[in-house]
Formats: sequence, C-alpha cells, structure tokens
Amino acid sequence: MVAHGRAQSVLFEAERRSFISSVPSPQTNPNSPGKKRTPRWSDVWLKDTKSLENVIVAMQLQSSCKDSQIPTLNSKTNPLLIANFSNIDRTLLLSDELLLRILTKLPDSQRNSNFLVCKRWLNLQGRIVRSLRVMDLNFLLSGRLILRFPNLNRVDLVSGSLMCSRNSGILLSNRIHSMHVDSWFLPIPGVGEENILDNMVIDRGLKALADGCPNLRKLAFIGGSELGLLSVAEECETLQELELHKCNDNLLRGIAACENLQILKLVGNVDGLYSSVVTDVGLTILAQGCKRLVKLELNGCEGSFDGIKAIGQCCQMLEELTICDHRMDNGWLAGLSYSENLKTLRIVSCRRIDPNPGPDEYLSPCPALERLHLQNCQLRDKKSAKALFITCSAAREIFISDCWGLANDLFSFASHCWRVKFLSLKGCSLLTTEGLESVILQWKELQSLRVVSCKNIKESSITPALSSLFSIFKDLKWRPDTKSLLPSTLIDTHMGKKGGRFFKKTWDIKVLPGVHGHTSTLKTT
Repeated sequence: MVAHGRAQSVLFEAERRSFISSVPSPQTNPNSPGKKRTPRWSDVWLKDTKSLENVIVAMQLQSSCKDSQIPTLNSKTNPLLIANFSNIDRTLLLSDELLLRILTKLPDSQRNSNFLVCKRWLNLQGRIVRSLRVMDLNFLLSGRLILRFPNLNRVDLVSGSLMCSRNSGILLSNRIHSMHVDSWFLPIPGVGEENILDNMVIDRGLKALADGCPNLRKLAFIGGSELGLLSVAEECETLQELELHKCNDNLLRGIAACENLQILKLVGNVDGLYSSVVTDVGLTILAQGCKRLVKLELNGCEGSFDGIKAIGQCCQMLEELTICDHRMDNGWLAGLSYSENLKTLRIVSCRRIDPNPGPDEYLSPCPALERLHLQNCQLRDKKSAKALFITCSAAREIFISDCWGLANDLFSFASHCWRVKFLSLKGCSLLTTEGLESVILQWKELQSLRVVSCKNIKESSITPALSSLFSIFKDLKWRPDTKSLLPSTLIDTHMGKKGGRFFKKTWDIKVLPGVHGHTSTLKTT
C-alpha cells in the first residue's frame, strides 16, 4: 500500500509539472493583442491533449488496481492494458436484454450449444426456450425446471410420466407412444398402465407447472385427474392446445374451465399399453365446456350418434375433426351433419367405419365440408362406404391412402361427391382402371389427379375418354406402380400444355414405343 501511494504521488507530481510547463507565456505568443490576456483553463485543456491522456491513464490505473474491473481504453493510450484485454469476456459489457436479443437471432442449430459458454449464458439460454419435452417428472417437481426455463409456453409431460428403463435397448413404439422396455415386458392388454406414474404425482406436477408457467399455450400429459386439469385451467388462462392421453369421462369434468381452448386431442384406448374409456358422457361434457374448439381429434374413443351430435351443436366453430381407431357404436356417421362449419374430416386407422349407419334418408351431408381424408382404414362394408360418401358429398378434395378393401363397387359410391376438384389415391391395390374411370368421368369439376402405388390400375386399360380427360388436368401425377410409363397414345392429347406449371417442376415423361416402332420421349420445358 505504501509503494502504491508513492507511485501515485510521483505520477501526479509529474502531471502537475507537465501541466505548468504547458501553460503558454504571454510574451512568447505572437498573436497576443496589445493588452495581455491571462490564459483560460479551456485554452489549456483543449490545446494540450497529451496531459489529458496522462490524467485519463492515471485514473484508469487507479480504478484497475482497486476494483479490477474492465477498463474502457483506447489502444493508443495504454498498450499494456489492452494486451490483457483479450483474456477478458467482452460480452460482460452487454446488458442481459441486449445479449438476449442477439441470442434469439441465432439459428436453432447454434442456439442449443450456447449454454456451454458460461453460467450467465446458461441462464439467458433458459429464458429463450419456449418449448420443452420433459423426460423426468422429478425435474418439474423439484422446481428446477421452472427455475431453468421460466418462459415456457409449450410443454410435453407424456414421456416424463412413464416409468421405463432408459438404458434398455428395446424400444416399444406405435403411432402414439415410444418407450424403452425391459426384456420381460409382454405386450398384453393393460400391462402399460403399470409403467404410468400415479395420478396424484401427475397432479402435483401439473400444479407446479401451472404455478410456474402461467403463459402456457400448449400442454400434453398422460393420466392425472380432473383436479390437476382444473389447476392448469385456472392458472393458465391462455391455454389453447391440449393433449390428454389415457383420458376418461372423469378427467373431462375439469376441461370445462379451459374457456380459450381451440385444439384438443383425446386418446382413450391404446392397444397393448393402456385402456381408458371416453363415452357419450365425456363427449357431451367436452362439447358444453369447450365451445371455441377449432380442431378436435378423438383417438381410441367410444361414443355414438348422441356424442357426435352434441359436439356439432355446441362447438359451432369446429373446422377439423379427426376420428382415429374408434370404438363407436353404430349410427355415429349421421351425427356429423350437425357440424355446420366442419371443413376437414379425417378417418385414420379404423377397422370399421359404421357397419349400421341407418337408412339413407336419415343421412345428411356436411354443408361446409371441403376435404375428406381416409388413411389406413378397412373399407370392406358397402353400407359404411355409401353412408360415408353421402355424408361427405360436398367435399372438394378426397385423399385415400392405404385403405384395404376399396374395390370398384365400393369406390363407385364416391360418385355422390359431385363437387370434387382434387383426388389422390395411394396404395389402393384392388381398384382398377375401369373403376377409377367410371367415377372420375362423372366429376365435371375435377382438375387434379394423383395415382400412386395402385397396382391394378393399368396403362393398357386407359380409354380415349380417360386420356382426353387427362389432357385438361392442371395437376396430374401418374405412378400406379414403379414400372408405370404413360403409353404413346397420350402424345396426341397434348397432355401437359394446360397443366404446364405442374409438369415444368416435376415431370419428365417417357413414353413407350409407339405405333411407328420407335421410342419417343416427351419432356416439358
């Protein structure tokens, strides 16, 4: 301390002498007027910059010795201090708000590794994260999740609510869940319920999440009770999207408090994992409590005409309905007509549609329906197919993918959909060219056709009427099988001229040997 004080005294004495010697004398000033003027401090201060730099250096040396803080120096004033500046974190000069704005501009591939820089960046990175899948519910129950990620608005608790062996190399997966299981695991009904945490534990996790993330917009969880769902609904008023796995009628009692809910997915029964029941009672509670629903998915749910009717009457804003692997009673198709604003209907992985839909005169079409999606369904019953196409007769787009049993006689009922503009067929192995032609020739507004992996649709069966219809399409994708090539008889139809925008991007059409015994190629430009 004594040596440091002496150094300061010597430094300031040198500064004082330099300052006095720098004051200009009136006798030596050639521009001075007749009356000699006493020099002002401003003249000396602005004229002699060297003394000013020495004073600044002295002040910064003193500050650096006392507080060891970062000096803000020019490289010309003190090269010694600037040499050590390279070892100092320059981001400390930035405020948290400014650094957050910079980090949010980075792509996701770089953003995820930023927390490795230092503890400050670790905390800031946690404030940026908005979406998270929790793999261990204890991370939420301990409070560390909220402390680490305080601004979450999309959370998935499904994986964290399953007790599974993380080190196991056996992965059990289906279209809904994926989980690691031990070698003793047997996929028998109900065995998966033993791997789900207790409802009380899940309710505690939901309560902790609701208290820590009041701005939650999307939530997915499995199990729990209506008490846990009520705590989320009361604290998270902005909740808009919800996924309820292992859902039942009792759990749906708490959904009425979710007033702003717009997207809802209910999973009742999953073969081999768990069994839960959603009946007309739960669907009615849902319909009366969530009147702002826009999208609804019913997966493995039971029900009947009454439940579907209640949804249509109460949820008047519903635009998209997905029915997946349903266990519904006969006659539920007739309830779809009460959804007056329904635009998209998806039926996925259903073993049956509606074996007994009732008389045709009791079936009414959905007035606003625009799109019908059939995927991985069994269409073997004529009554079901006919009732389905009558109910969806207003559809403008039809997508049929990998549906077993769709033969010519069942596809003929699609002629009820007379407003179709777009048709997509994929994996319909029983449908033939004759069956396809008999229907699409009746659709006067058809503009687009896609046929992929339909092995019984042969080029040799294409008639002149069908080829002329191809010539007016705006969008055509013709791949009935991997070896499929358009025949030379279609060259004269000028196919691709009216739909040139589509062909220009995706097509290079090779044509089989024509009538003149040579192979020709038609390549659009």
